[in-house]
Amino acid sequence: MSTTTPAASATLKAYEDKVTAQVQEGKTKLEQLEAKAKEQGAHAQLNAINTLKSTRESIQRKVQDLKTTHESHMARAQTAIDTDVAAFKARIEELSAQLKGESAKK
Repeated sequence: MSTTTPAASATLKAYEDKVTAQVQEGKTKLEQLEAKAKEQGAHAQLNAINTLKSTRESIQRKVQDLKTTHESHMARAQTAIDTDVAAFKARIEELSAQLKGESAKK
């Protein structure tokens, strides 16, 4: 038995695609930052990158869980995911700035 209507399913699919694209973009940036951090020997940033990898996996799980979320809880679940994605992207930008600063010092 499905918990969503066809219209809600289409909306959910579009939302999943949007979040997946954002997370994939973040994953690509993380890989670039990880290479730069390893090159610079930036251990604190490498630890933060590993934490962000876990955050990315958590976001992906939450998106998968949306498929079984009842429509009445969908908005709350999406808001939580949006908040996580925004924090994920902001932290990536912070790390990027830190690593740029480190390379400027050398």
